Amino acid sequence: PDVKIIKTSLSDESMTAESLQSILGGDDAKFDYVWDNASKAPTGTGKAIIDAAAKSWNTKIFTYVSSAGMYQPTGTFPMPETTPVKESAGQNQFDNYAVESGLPLVSFRPQYIYGPKSNKNDYIDWYFDRLVRDLPLPIPGDGTQKVSLTNSEDVASLLASVLDNEEAAVEQRFFNCGTDDLISYEDVAYMCAEAAGIAKDDVKVEHYDSELLGKAKFPFRLTDFYVSPDTAKDKLGWAGPSHKLGEDLKWYFEGYVARGGKEKEIDLMKDYEIVVASKSSFGIGSIYDKYNPLVIGTDNVKPLKFN
Repeated sequence: PDVKIIKTSLSDESMTAESLQSILGGDDAKFDYVWDNASKAPTGTGKAIIDAAAKSWNTKIFTYVSSAGMYQPTGTFPMPETTPVKESAGQNQFDNYAVESGLPLVSFRPQYIYGPKSNKNDYIDWYFDRLVRDLPLPIPGDGTQKVSLTNSEDVASLLASVLDNEEAAVEQRFFNCGTDDLISYEDVAYMCAEAAGIAKDDVKVEHYDSELLGKAKFPFRLTDFYVSPDTAKDKLGWAGPSHKLGEDLKWYFEGYVARGGKEKEIDLMKDYEIVVASKSSFGIGSIYDKYNPLVIGTDNVKPLKFN
């Protein structure tokens, strides 16, 4: 394909519209369609790209990859695009600055992405890190909370769908970005186990009181936290996701192993605290000794006395 790739630092806080314009080819460089998957706030390169697009490019659609993480849930799930957002969030400030600058902004709000070119493995790795070591999986609450984990290729198709109805995309402006294939926290554990060749009976799920013990290292929210792509389906004609987590976990696990997931060091102290505080039947610390040895002296322990 006739594609020109230009590499530059997108974390340069000194970047201006003029310097960005120069990097992209000079005064004659213009872009009808822009997808920004890097900016986290209207500062540095983030501000520069808005300023350049508003001043020089005559852009038809400026598509921004924001985040559903800035939502402040009201108890309605899936969370609609009208859910209140954290005003101080950098992505929200970027949205506002782009609109104030007169750009035809279309802002997508994804959550929990996995797959090719994604920049985080933490969500699913958390499950495999414990499963391959035959350790308990401390899951807050009863584990029935729902989550949507979306393949990056489905995210890409959602971002491209703005071209299917440009007018509707700009008019709607904000779109949730995620699969509608919802899975419970506990089901993710069993699906990962199956992908790793571990029998369901060998999976040690440890439910605990999150109000007492907090989030610890758990990768998701303590409660339900998911969106729906219904608006994109309705306004843009998006066909829906083509991937399902259960089908993807086999190749994901192969990648996990190739990345050294079985051998890497992980911090299990919070797991230990939760499992012990939850009065687990797995024994006080013994199951963790192989990974995070913890020596507790009991020689001088004396009975408590109450007046």
